[in-house]
Amino acid sequence: MAVFRCRVVSAPGKVLMTGGYLILERPNPGLVLSTSARFYAIVKPLLEEIKPDSWAWAWTDVKVTSPQLNRESMYKLSMKNLTLQSVSRQVYTGESGNPFVEQAVQYSVAAAYATADKDRKEVLQKLLLQGLDITILGSNDFYSYRNQIEARGLPLLPESLAALPPFASITFNSGESSGENSKPEVAKTGLGSSAAMTSSVVAALLHYLGVVDLAHVKGTADLDVVHIIAQTAHCIAQGKVGSGFDVSSAVYGSHRYVRFSPKVISSAQVAIKGAPLGEVVIEILKGKWDHERTKLSLPPLMNLLLGEPGTGGSSTPSMVGAVKKWQKSNPEKSQETWTKLSEANSALETQLNTLCKLAEEHWDEYKKLINNCGSLKPEKWMEQATQQSQEVIAKVLLGARVAMLGIRYHMRLMGEAAGIPIEPSSQTQLLDSTMNMEGVLLAGVPGAGGFDAVFAVTLGESSNHVIKSWSSQNVLAMLVREDPRGVSLEATDPRTSEITSSISSVSI
Repeated sequence: MAVFRCRVVSAPGKVLMTGGYLILERPNPGLVLSTSARFYAIVKPLLEEIKPDSWAWAWTDVKVTSPQLNRESMYKLSMKNLTLQSVSRQVYTGESGNPFVEQAVQYSVAAAYATADKDRKEVLQKLLLQGLDITILGSNDFYSYRNQIEARGLPLLPESLAALPPFASITFNSGESSGENSKPEVAKTGLGSSAAMTSSVVAALLHYLGVVDLAHVKGTADLDVVHIIAQTAHCIAQGKVGSGFDVSSAVYGSHRYVRFSPKVISSAQVAIKGAPLGEVVIEILKGKWDHERTKLSLPPLMNLLLGEPGTGGSSTPSMVGAVKKWQKSNPEKSQETWTKLSEANSALETQLNTLCKLAEEHWDEYKKLINNCGSLKPEKWMEQATQQSQEVIAKVLLGARVAMLGIRYHMRLMGEAAGIPIEPSSQTQLLDSTMNMEGVLLAGVPGAGGFDAVFAVTLGESSNHVIKSWSSQNVLAMLVREDPRGVSLEATDPRTSEITSSISSVSI
């Protein structure tokens, strides 16, 4: 009898603090933080043992289950072409299949064959003939439960979100659909659910099929393979080559990112027209992936907060399209705005790096100053500096604020010129009031902007005060925090660990 294997891998959601729009063009960097919101992929065999005649099978079964969407899809995977074909779909939501998971499965299996030697191919064949049973689960933070909280008359506070069951069923904004046949939209919070989901499925399959070893990651060679396959699957599923920062942070965690040249994925785009998947994957794995990433995380004693203003999401692709149109129609003015925005982004990056360095060199003074500033408005911070090293730290804190105000100003200018709401006036009022609160270092709209969410970076213990102030302004602070980890091999199914952790937290 075959050994029963089950692999669980998670990948985080993201917040792009700086680099919105600019990140689409090399060599502009973006600062991306990975979060505590994670997607989980659970992979195990469908059959515990293989039937004697299985060597002659041309197809094997793949089952994909998404409990939160109440959806189960069955596929046949061709053992020759490594392509998936949908067999039956139990869908209660009127939605079609999940292209992100489908591409993730095809490219991961193709990568397993492309990198296997003869002995390994036999093991792989047996593993695949047992079938693949894939379950995907996303943390509640990826989805908006604001409507349910309001409907229950609960306060707009993180505690109300924490009271929801883990991996709660996702409701649809079907009322907002325009047109009779339009499919309902899942209300999302803008944390990059498709990138985190694709990366978790790719990483889980590559680990399960023996391509990478996530239990003993030495260097980044294994993660690089996960990254290449996840980027390719995500781009093909999306139907376009984006900047890729969301997949990159889902794989590697928080970092400073410069995008890859889009041509590296061109062979995969050709594959859609019928080139054999195995050959395409070999070419992609050998391709010149020229993305850059440098380690980055928030300085010590600083916290990331995300707030959901409840004004509905924004469509990133259409906003990007509008900015590109403006660039073409007014190259001189747009170039000037981009240069200034780039300088402000760079200034903020420098200040954050300097704060990390100062924390290392003058920990006691740093810790005292940050904790003191946490209960004061920014104009009082300088007064807290009683030593020279603290004076330097306070100046850098204020410099980071100036850089953030510059970023926001130029993002607004760009939005006005392109005719899109990058920082809508409702968000401007909210962000201005947030940046004037005690202990708030930065506040902004992440990524492409719009109505999705706002973020704040707070000092010391000031988060609770911001959460309450936001609630009074009809903004729901989410449970999500920064977590610099990328893809991670998990010990158990998160549904069982959630139950155990909630039991252990009950005081008896």
